[in-house]
Amino acid sequence: MHPARSVILFTSLSGIGFGFLIWLGLGIPKAVGGVGAVYYALAFALTVGGLIASTFHLGNPQRAWRAFSQWRTSWLSREAVLAVLALAIMALHGAAAVLLGYQPAFLGLLGAALCLATVLATAMIYTQLKTVPRWNQPSTPILFALLSLAGGALLAGRMDPALWLLIAAGAVQLWAWLQGDKAFAENATTLATATRIGEEVRAFEPPHTGGNYLMREMVFQVGRKHALKLRAIAFALMIALPVLIILVNDKHLMVGIAVLLHFAGVLVARWLFFAEAEHVVGLYYGRAQTPLSSE
Repeated sequence: MHPARSVILFTSLSGIGFGFLIWLGLGIPKAVGGVGAVYYALAFALTVGGLIASTFHLGNPQRAWRAFSQWRTSWLSREAVLAVLALAIMALHGAAAVLLGYQPAFLGLLGAALCLATVLATAMIYTQLKTVPRWNQPSTPILFALLSLAGGALLAGRMDPALWLLIAAGAVQLWAWLQGDKAFAENATTLATATRIGEEVRAFEPPHTGGNYLMREMVFQVGRKHALKLRAIAFALMIALPVLIILVNDKHLMVGIAVLLHFAGVLVARWLFFAEAEHVVGLYYGRAQTPLSSE
C-alpha cells in the first residue's frame, strides 16, 4: 500500500507519546512540580502531534468529529474515543502532579490502561483487514504495543525495562517480517477465488487505462533488495543501537541519542509496514502476485 507520511507520523508519534504517558501514569518516573510539567508537556506534544497528523490523511479533515460516531463497529472510532478519554484522564493526572505535587494512583492506572487500549485500537485498525494479509496477523498488535512501551520507557529513563522491551520488540518485528512475507501466498486469494469463475481465469485487460484512487493508495510495490536494506536499517536504528547504548553507557546524553535512534528506526519500520502491505485488490491490476517485487 502507498505509505502516507501523515499516517506514518501519526502511528509513530502517538505510539511513543502514549507509551510515555503509560509510564507516567504508573508513576515511573516520579514526575512532579516543574520536572513533571516538562515530562507531561513532552508526552502530550508527541501524542497530540500524532493525532493531529492523522487528520491530514482525511479527505475532509473538518469532518474528523464523525470518527467518534461508529464506536460500536469501527476500530477507528474506538481509537478516537479511547484517545480522548486517555488524554482527559492523563491531563487530570498531570495537573495533580504539577500543581499538587503528587501523582494520583487511581487516575494514573486508569489513564495508563486507556493509553495502552488506544495503542491496541490503532493496531486493530490494520490487524482486522483480511484484505491485507500482511497486517492480518497476531504480530501486528503485539508489535505496536511493545514499541510503544519500549519508546516510552526510553523517554522515562527506565533502562532495565526498556532493554527487555526492545529485545522483545525486535523478536516480534523479525517474526512479523517472516510471517508477513508468506502471508499473501498463504491467504490463497487469486482472481479465480475472487471471481469464482474458475482456476484458469486471468485478466484480459487492466480494469483502467489510467491511474485511479485504488492504484494510488492500495497498489504499491517496493523492490526486494530495497526492502531488505530498509529492514536492516530499521532494525539497527530501532532495536540494535539503542540496546547497545543501554548496555554500554546509559548516561543521560546517550539515552537521549538512543531515543532519537529508536524513533528514527520506528519511522523507517512504519514506512515499510505500509509499503510492503499487499492489498488483494492489486490482483486485478496484476500487481500483487508476490509478497515483494523482485525489482
